[in-house]
Amino acid sequence: MEDQEMQLKVRRVSDKFTESMYVLANEPSVALYRLQEHVRRSLPELVQHKTDMQSWEEQSQGAIYSVEYACSAVKSMTNSSVYFKNIDSLLRQAITMKEQISNSHGRRQNDETSSPGPPVPAAQTSSASS
Repeated sequence: MEDQEMQLKVRRVSDKFTESMYVLANEPSVALYRLQEHVRRSLPELVQHKTDMQSWEEQSQGAIYSVEYACSAVKSMTNSSVYFKNIDSLLRQAITMKEQISNSHGRRQNDETSSPGPPVPAAQTSSASS
């Protein structure tokens, strides 16, 4: 009986050893299979996230360009205040000159109508111009 017990113990040890060797031999392939399975499941989602991020980056770059362009436009507008002041000054000078010209024309007309001089007959002016 001891022989049978011994054989049973040897057989158990041998089965456990075989099972351990089988697990150790197949462990890398199981790990690689699990890794491959994980990649297949998660890759489409990662690709979608990447394309979304690229799209958001393009939109962000466009917005940044628009903001920078608007800032430069505002800066150039603040720098143009000198030109607007110059235009304002020139317009004021033009209005003053027009008023002076209007006043001088008004004085001439008043001087011509109020000055006593011999009236010029219409027949003489038409024959003189012919």
